Amino acid sequence: MLKLSLLLNFWVALHFTSYHISTSFKVETLALLEIKCHITDPLNLLESWADKSGSPCNFYGVKCDNNSGRVTAISLSNCSLSGNLSPSVSILQNLTSLELGSNSISGAIPAELANCTNLNALNLSNNAFTGEIPDLSSLNELQVFDLSTNELQGDFPNWLGRLPNLEQLGLGENNFDVAVIPENIGNLKSLRWLFLGQCNFIGEIPDTIFELLSLETLDFSRNNISGSIPKSISNLKNLYKIELYQNNLKGEIPVELATLTELSEFDISRNQLEGKLPPEMGNLKKLKYFHIYSNNFSGELPSGFGDLQFLWSFSIYENSFSGIFPENLGKFSALYSIDISENNFSGKFPSFLCQNGNLHFLLALDNNFSGEFPEPYSSCKTLERFRISQNQFVGSISDEIWGLPNAVIIDLADNGFVGGISSDIQVSSNLNQLYLQNNQFSGEIPIEIGEVSQLQKLVFSNNSFSGRIPPEIAKLKQLSFLHLDQNKISGSIPSEIGLSGSLVDLNIAENFLNGNIPDSLSNLGSLNSLNLSHNALTGSIPNSLQALKLSYINFSNNSLSGPIPPQLLAIAGEDAFSGNPDLCISDIAVTWRYSVSNISSCQWSYTHGNFSQKRFFVIVLIVLSMSIILTALAYVSYASKKFEEARKLKDPETGKRSGSIPVLESFNPPEIDPEEILNSLNESNLIGSGGTGKVYRVDLSKGRGSVAVKQLWTADNSKNFSAEIGSLGKIQHKNILKLCAFIRINEAGYLIYEFMQNELGYTLHATEKSDVYSFGVVLLELLTCRSPTDPQFDHNKDLVSWAKKHHLNQDLSGILDPRVSTYAQDDMRKIMEIAVHCTNESPSLRLTMVEVVNMLIDACPRVLVEDIK
Repeated sequence: MLKLSLLLNFWVALHFTSYHISTSFKVETLALLEIKCHITDPLNLLESWADKSGSPCNFYGVKCDNNSGRVTAISLSNCSLSGNLSPSVSILQNLTSLELGSNSISGAIPAELANCTNLNALNLSNNAFTGEIPDLSSLNELQVFDLSTNELQGDFPNWLGRLPNLEQLGLGENNFDVAVIPENIGNLKSLRWLFLGQCNFIGEIPDTIFELLSLETLDFSRNNISGSIPKSISNLKNLYKIELYQNNLKGEIPVELATLTELSEFDISRNQLEGKLPPEMGNLKKLKYFHIYSNNFSGELPSGFGDLQFLWSFSIYENSFSGIFPENLGKFSALYSIDISENNFSGKFPSFLCQNGNLHFLLALDNNFSGEFPEPYSSCKTLERFRISQNQFVGSISDEIWGLPNAVIIDLADNGFVGGISSDIQVSSNLNQLYLQNNQFSGEIPIEIGEVSQLQKLVFSNNSFSGRIPPEIAKLKQLSFLHLDQNKISGSIPSEIGLSGSLVDLNIAENFLNGNIPDSLSNLGSLNSLNLSHNALTGSIPNSLQALKLSYINFSNNSLSGPIPPQLLAIAGEDAFSGNPDLCISDIAVTWRYSVSNISSCQWSYTHGNFSQKRFFVIVLIVLSMSIILTALAYVSYASKKFEEARKLKDPETGKRSGSIPVLESFNPPEIDPEEILNSLNESNLIGSGGTGKVYRVDLSKGRGSVAVKQLWTADNSKNFSAEIGSLGKIQHKNILKLCAFIRINEAGYLIYEFMQNELGYTLHATEKSDVYSFGVVLLELLTCRSPTDPQFDHNKDLVSWAKKHHLNQDLSGILDPRVSTYAQDDMRKIMEIAVHCTNESPSLRLTMVEVVNMLIDACPRVLVEDIK
């Protein structure tokens, strides 16, 4: 009987357990299917998530406990998923790991995750989650908590200090509210990996951080942290990675940092640190990445750096280091990248940087290195960027260095190099930019240059190159920038150069070129700047060049003859054609319009050669005279009609205007009498005319000064127009003309401005400098996402002055469009520099459009985020 009872109890327990497990399967399966409903799966990886009655343990990316069959892990990282994370995830009570990193999942992080109290790993990094982080302090078992690289906002979660088991914490690259680093992070004594870069932190790093003795990675980069690097950092003996770059740290590197013997990656670049490097830092034998660029360091480098065996990337540019560079650096390591530019190193250049055949980036521009460039680099075939410009090198360059098969940039400019370019240049098949300017190179430009098919910029200015321009340059279909000026090049300009369809800037000035200007140059549809000055060119200037969209031209100091194409004269002015005694202007109207004084009008005679031109000129004069007569007759007829209309509007007894009464809307003094204004508008007071109306000068009675009156051709009776006029009337700025009043009568409208002698609002004549200013304003609009007269500006400011104030204070984070600057702040800062130069108050100090184009081209992002120039 007892045996039967035991068997019955066992059967009941087994049946209940089986029922419970079956029910759990179904609940968790339904939860996973609900999660799938909110997910977009373009790779169809979740195809197996379909069977409502089966076990979820067979679903892709799902793991279960072997005993209970309950779901314990979801691993779907890097699966191209998008959509949202459903709160149904909280049903998976036994979940210990949720890995959804490197997808495109958006929306809020569900607060229900707090119910998954068994979680020890939560990774939602590299997604598009938004909103605030919910309170997940109940997840006491968490060891990995990574929400980095999302779009999270709001307060930084201060409850993190209540997760004692955390070993990895990543909340970097989010958009939290500005705050100081919470001190209670120091409670996380098991923490090994801490990534809080780009979290909008201010203030100093709290001392509690340096009590995390297990810490291996410390990353507070790209914040606004101030203060210095404390000596207590030496407490963190396990540190192998320190990332503090792009902050506001000051002071010197403490010598105690050199005791961190496990240190492998060290980046404190883009701060305000100063002083000498402790010599003991040369004892950090495990250093692999050493980046301290863009600081104020000085003195000599520790000699111990020459003995490093694991060094991979060494970047110290934009400092004030001096003295002899460690000779052996790179001799014992497979160095990949080095940038020591913009320092004061002197003496011979180190010989062993490419000793182990792995160097890809060698950047040493703007130093004081001297002597000949070391021979061993002729075998450094791995080089991609090779820049040693702005030093004091002398001697010749070995033939092998000209032929670097992987080089993208070769920059030898601003030195004292001699010799010629080897035909080995054709081996540099990936070369994009070649800079040789301001040296003493000589000989002919090799025809093999035409084989460097990827070449975009070629700058040979101020050398002693001779011979002819090789026609093979026309084979460079991507060439946009060609400067051969200030050399000894002779012969004619090859007509083949017109086949280089990508050329934007062509400068071959100050050579010994002769012959005609080839008509084929008109095929260069992208050409923006053309400088052929100071040569011995003859013949006429091709009229076809007028079809080009040029902003800069210089044909001066040649032996050109014949008429100047009028559109080229309009672009460049007479100075661009000076020094050519036989050039002349055939269009007398052009002479009047541009006040040309130093170039004579073309002289015509009845010789066989120019009889047809003379006849054509006479016909033009006749047509012009007839046009003037017809215009005068039309004007007389028009004036008579207007006089009759005015007579009908006047009262026959008082002689005053009758009919419609003028409506005055006044904004600024002086006091305006509508009748006085309207009765003073006559042709003797006309100072300008344009597409929108005429502008008159009216001297007000009783010594009240003068105003400029712009008579609009028509004035619509729209509320929008009146509202806009009202807005203009409220603007008061030293660089903006004041709108004093607006008069409306019948269908006519009159804008009354303060009168200012000479400019632009009245003459309606734009100059290149005003165009540059306008372009600068457009750049500022794009950078800030604000209009020129945004309502936030007070009455003394506009977009230009507002932006310049922030630029002067080096405070651009608050004015750049955050939707773009989060990802491209450095590039936007470069464009801001261009905009500021374009909007200089002094027109003479503004850039030319050629300079603007070149600066915009040079403002492209770096190939590598770090180290590369």
